[in-house]
Amino acid sequence: MDTSFPQLFLALGSGSLIGCSLGLIGGGGSILATPLLVYVVGLRDVHTAIGTGALAVSASAYLNLAGHALRGHVWWRCATIFAVTGCLGAYLGSSLGKLVDGQSLLVMFGLLMMGVSFVMRGMPSHTNVTADSLTIGAHGRTSLIALCAGICSGFFGIGGGFLIVPGLLVATGMPLINAVGTSLLAVGTFGLTTAVNYALSGFVDWLTAGYFIAGGIGGGIIGTLVAARLACHRNMLARIFRWVVFTVSVYVLWRGMAAL
Repeated sequence: MDTSFPQLFLALGSGSLIGCSLGLIGGGGSILATPLLVYVVGLRDVHTAIGTGALAVSASAYLNLAGHALRGHVWWRCATIFAVTGCLGAYLGSSLGKLVDGQSLLVMFGLLMMGVSFVMRGMPSHTNVTADSLTIGAHGRTSLIALCAGICSGFFGIGGGFLIVPGLLVATGMPLINAVGTSLLAVGTFGLTTAVNYALSGFVDWLTAGYFIAGGIGGGIIGTLVAARLACHRNMLARIFRWVVFTVSVYVLWRGMAAL
């Protein structure tokens, strides 16, 4: 895509928003990436927007992972299980996603987001759970949820943070701030798996992805700092996140169904 100055500005700003979202709540970057690339930056092909967004979100997630790891928010065993197991699902899902009409993908994406916004209500987390207290059963549940989340991640071209964070809470009951930090390894890995699969089919705009990643660096730093300061007020942030997901889902459904 030929990038004019306004498009460059929009790409950098959109990338900052994505980076901030990932650093703050461990998800939402991919929820926003495809709509922003299609409706704001102006990528006309939905599959290219999905591939480009997956690459940018992957890079931003890995950068934010480093920030959360420095603050001790990452439970590495859970993070590794989720990333490795989910990669298989992400590859399978992205292979299927390339075969589906782009506008249909947007409609299904909107429906999934709307469902998640309701499911996240009252999602449990327990402050007395530690990384060392997790049982084999908890790790088994983590693997199963990781596979399902990976398939959805690849199919819709998303990093999957908005699925991984709730999934970690359900599987382990870990505190939300740890679920946020732990999710980022899987978000980055899922996104990278999807991006590579799409890139092999020519569905990545490398220049736009670079602008998104550059913008995401500053946004990610801000999001991680705010998340660390507001770790005791995650319920408020979770409510805001749910409403953001719901609002974007309505918009995506409206645009996707209008195009159909």
